[in-house]
Amino acid sequence: ITDLREQYSSSAAFLSKKRRAASKRLESAVERELKSLAMPQARFSIEWTDVTPGRSSGIDRPELLISPNPGEELRPLEKIASGGELSRVMLALRTVLAVDRSHKTLVFDEVDAGIGGKAAETVGQKLKELSTKYQILCVTHLAQIAAFAGHQYRIEKLVLDGRSVTRVDHLAGDARVEELARMMSGSRVTEAARQHVKELLKASRS
Repeated sequence: ITDLREQYSSSAAFLSKKRRAASKRLESAVERELKSLAMPQARFSIEWTDVTPGRSSGIDRPELLISPNPGEELRPLEKIASGGELSRVMLALRTVLAVDRSHKTLVFDEVDAGIGGKAAETVGQKLKELSTKYQILCVTHLAQIAAFAGHQYRIEKLVLDGRSVTRVDHLAGDARVEELARMMSGSRVTEAARQHVKELLKASRS
């Protein structure tokens, strides 16, 4: 028992040292990703807590901390991040750590909250890159993001025979162009909007 305890302590100390060194690199990499995802002032940190006695998973436990805005102290991610911020942190983490090819499905909801323009386009590009390693499901209201999807669906709520029902339509060809143009322009779709959407779709495939 004494010999095994010594072996465990040595292995756990080695693992802890490697973990803490790797977490510093991860912090820097995630902060770089967040800057491109319209969170330029965000700070991301990993705090380690010693666990006594040690467990099968080691002698320390990590907690993810974030400060989304200047002047705010670092706090636990799970407690303070909004839905959109959480989605973007997850996107940043998955972009940095995209080595898992286990056919997982990642769901991003509100990843477009509070962004637009170039930032939205960057989010769309990163989601497309991730889709080479994971199946991605993304709920979005921005055409700049939806244009990067391999498949686009429109979800709408209707009242039929006095009951609310949800309808899902797969969009392709002209129907997709019309929907993307509506997402950009609202109820009044112009020919200029359609042309812009076609350019957007062409760029997303390159």
